Order: sequence, then C-alpha cells, then structure tokens
Amino acid sequence: MRLIRFDEELPSSLMTSSAQTGPTQRQVHLNTPFNDQKPGTSGLRKSSKQFEQTNYLESFIEAIFQTLPGVEGGTLILGGDGRYGNHRAIDVILRMGAAHGLSRVITTTNGILSTPAASHLIRANKAIGGIILSASHNQGGPDGDFGVKVNGANGGPAAESLTNAIYACSQALEKYSLVDADVIPLETPGHHAIGGMTVDVIDGVEDYVELMQKLFDFGRIKDLIKTDFPVVFDAMHAVTGPYAKRLLEGLLGAPTGTVRNGVPLEDFGGGHPDPNLTYAAELADLLLNGKAYSFGAACDGDGDRNMILGRGCFVNPSDSLAILAANANVAPAYADGLAGVARSMPTSAAVDVVAKQLNIDCFETPTGWKFFGNLLDAGRITLCGEESFGTGSNHVREKDGLWAVLFWLQILAERRCSVADVMTQHWSRFGRHYYSRHDYEAIASENAHGLYNRLESMLPRLIGQPFAGRQVSQADNFSYSDPVDGSETQSQGLRILLEDGSRVVVRLSGTGTKGATLRVYLECYEPSHGNLNQDPQHALADLINGIDALAEIQKRTGMQRPTVIT
Repeated sequence: MRLIRFDEELPSSLMTSSAQTGPTQRQVHLNTPFNDQKPGTSGLRKSSKQFEQTNYLESFIEAIFQTLPGVEGGTLILGGDGRYGNHRAIDVILRMGAAHGLSRVITTTNGILSTPAASHLIRANKAIGGIILSASHNQGGPDGDFGVKVNGANGGPAAESLTNAIYACSQALEKYSLVDADVIPLETPGHHAIGGMTVDVIDGVEDYVELMQKLFDFGRIKDLIKTDFPVVFDAMHAVTGPYAKRLLEGLLGAPTGTVRNGVPLEDFGGGHPDPNLTYAAELADLLLNGKAYSFGAACDGDGDRNMILGRGCFVNPSDSLAILAANANVAPAYADGLAGVARSMPTSAAVDVVAKQLNIDCFETPTGWKFFGNLLDAGRITLCGEESFGTGSNHVREKDGLWAVLFWLQILAERRCSVADVMTQHWSRFGRHYYSRHDYEAIASENAHGLYNRLESMLPRLIGQPFAGRQVSQADNFSYSDPVDGSETQSQGLRILLEDGSRVVVRLSGTGTKGATLRVYLECYEPSHGNLNQDPQHALADLINGIDALAEIQKRTGMQRPTVIT
C-alpha cells in the first residue's frame, strides 16, 4: 500500500462517510517490519521524510494500539503542535483507533494541542492516555522532523516498560488494521463518528485556560501589566500562539501584538522552535539590548519549554526553578507550601539550597519527565524542573511553558520589582550557582560515542586527581533508584564531581534526529557573600578548558566551539 504524503488529500476511493454505519475495515500486510522505531525519552522522532515511508507511521501506531492498556472501549486524547504532517497523522490515527475498538477520541480544532494541555485533558477525562504529534523543539516542515509521543493514563510520558513493549511489537509486526472513512473536519468544534467510535473536536485552549485561572491570581497579574509593565511573548509560530493570545492579550489585558509569531505554521516559519538565546535571538535582543519591555518569554514547538527574560537579564532555567520554589507561596495553588521539589541530574543544585532552607525533600532524577511523574503521583513533590528550559508542577504530568510564564508574572506582580532584582535578591540569600550548558550538535555518531566511551573508561582513575584547579571527589555514570517503585535506572550521564561542589556532566542527547548531540553541563557555586556578578562563561572558564582537554572535545568532534551555549 502506498503511504499518502502527510499533506495529500485522501483519494475518494478510500473514503466513506464518517457517520456511516459499519464502515469498511481492512488489514494491510507488511513485507517486513521496521526495526528503527524505538521511542526515546519523548517518543519516536524521525525526519518527516522517514515518516512518509510507506506504512511507517501506520506501523508505529499499530504497535501503540496493540500495547497501550485499555484501548478497546477506552477514551484517547489526540493532537499535536501543528507541524507538517499533523493533519495527515490525526486522520490515520482516528481510522486505526476505530479499527481497534476505541470508544471515543477527543481531538482539537485544527489539531492544535500543546503537550501540557494534552496532559490536562487526559487527566480531566480519565482517558487511557494520549498521542501527541510533535518533535518538540526540533525544526518542522517537509525537510524537518516529525514525532509521535505516547502519554499514559496519569497524563505523563509513557513508562519505559510501555515504550519497550511498543518497540518490541513494532519489530515483529506483520500487519495493521484501519477503517476507511471520511476525513474528520477539524476547522471547528463538532461531534463526529467513525463506526462505533465517537470523535469530539473541542476548543483545545479552553480547558487549559480554565486550569491556569485556578492556579494563579489573574487579577493581580492584570494589575501589574496595566501599571507600565510591558510584556512580550514569542510563540515561535508554534503551538502556544493561540493559548498565549487567549491568556495574555485576552484575560490579562496585554496589548494586541504582545504575542509575536502567534500563528502556528507547519514549518514554524522556517525557524527553530527552541526557546534559547540562539534560536530566539530576536526576542533576546529586545530584552537584553532594548528598553521597550520589562518582561519577555518564549515557548517551544509543543509548549512544554520556556525561556524567561527581563530587561537586560536572562534567567538560567536552573535558577528559574529555584526562584519559583523560593517564591511559591505567592501563587494561590501553592500558598500552603510545597511537599517537595525535584530536578534532573544535569540541572544545577540551585533548587537544592532552597529546599534545604524550606526543610523539604529534594530529589535528583535522570533526565525525562516520567521520573518526576512517579514522585508527583505519590505526592512526594509539588514542583520540578530540568535545565533544558522545562519546569512544571503537580497540576499536570508534563513540563509546562506557559504555566512557568504565568508563575513568573505572579511573582513580579507580588514583588513589584524587575526580573533582575528578583534574581539578585535570590542570590544574595541563597548564593549563586554559575551554570552553563554547551551543546555540540550533529556530530558524527561514531565520533560522539567514541568520545563518550573513552571518557567513561577514564572515570575510575580520576577520583582523587586534580581537575581544573580542584580535586575530583567522585566520578561515575549516574544511576537512580526510584523511591516510589524501587526501579533502577542506569547509565544516565557521566559526572565529574569536585571537592568544592563544582561539577561537570557529559551526556549524549536522545532528542536529535541527525547524528548525535553532545551536551556538556558546567557548574560552580558562589556563596551569598561571594562574587555574584560574574559572566557565567568567565566564572566557568577553568571547567570549560578542563573538560575540553580531558575529553578531547575539539579534537574528536572537529568543532572549535559549541553549537549552542545556554
């Protein structure tokens, strides 16, 4: 069977009315199964061209429906970030869902659904889970990337046991099933049917906005924006545009035009929907070099990451998590205090210091939001975050970009000062964790793994040795024992821990689709009475030079400098 291109209309010979009784169901046999459909930390991400291979998308969806618990008679949430392929994939999933006996699918107008909003809909509708069509911050379009992510019934990313089962199924797949039916119109809300399966197209923004109104004091934030506190938000032509317009320009009274690049586009306007200083350079220039705005923010392709800026001030994501924790009581949802906090291992220990002063637990987990999900479900934590521009709380089971933006506005509405003042006052109380991440992207996989494996083999010999003018106290490949279910997770990143609390972490990323990405994380702590006003790259220079010499980064990658520095 020929796979119709993502943007191609289905031929009439394959279509029957979506409301027809007893639509035709058929099976498509595969010559050979695909062997490259192993999901990463955020689902299956491949190039759009790979997803356009005959039967490729259908095979992965079949593997999901054969392994996701509760499919027959269950409710599924479905939507995506609007990238190229979104509409075509929704149609395929609806027709395959009907063939597998789903009772109901809830999708959204134009198929636009942010990852945190999807998590909320799963939880609110007691769905069996959700399928989110996104490659997150990766570029879109015919020459970009596409992705399929599965979330479980708790609203969080699928557990590793499920993703492993999906992969195993995909490797042994012989056929898939689907129903021939008309394409469901997604332009407006409506109620449809494919055989015995109902399809509800809803306003994907409304439920999420109502949730945010329960968490924050919109009246106080609106008063802040009215009092000469100009705000700008860059949606990067990705999923958060409609949400941000409803929230910022609608409910909070910010002027029209506050939300820039607010229309989701299949190729994100040719941009890279990754909210950092490199890919959101125009926004960064407005805040760091201009005086027109007091606060700026951006979110990524699927709406779960955020970047926070003040006038002349960039907020490091690790600091952002610590500041939210330290000021949580200003938001109505967290006024009674926090159960605990958690951070991913590569994230700086800034939140650890806050947790210690608040006398609450702080957990260090592997990268991947599913590890936070166990802690959230067990009531062990309230806030959590990753250095990769992701923060969240127990309101959903995903990181949430716009939630973080509103939380910052809530703090500023209460404190009535600048972003820079919030940060300076925080450091003067808790000390400063100078921190940076250096990304070396699209490295030849052989070179990246050679560098990584060589460094790992050196770790046992480093303990007690000098490094960057300090002494190595511990060197290992991080492992994690989950305090909730007792599961063990190994080999999560190479750590070089120094006796003064500084550290270097090296990881290979699983989120790219071209070659490999080497990530180097650098951190040193300056106490509250120390020098708190250094440039991070200067403060970390000895660590930067030390890890380059030890791991031979420039020599082995052929790159004189990182692709992205944050």
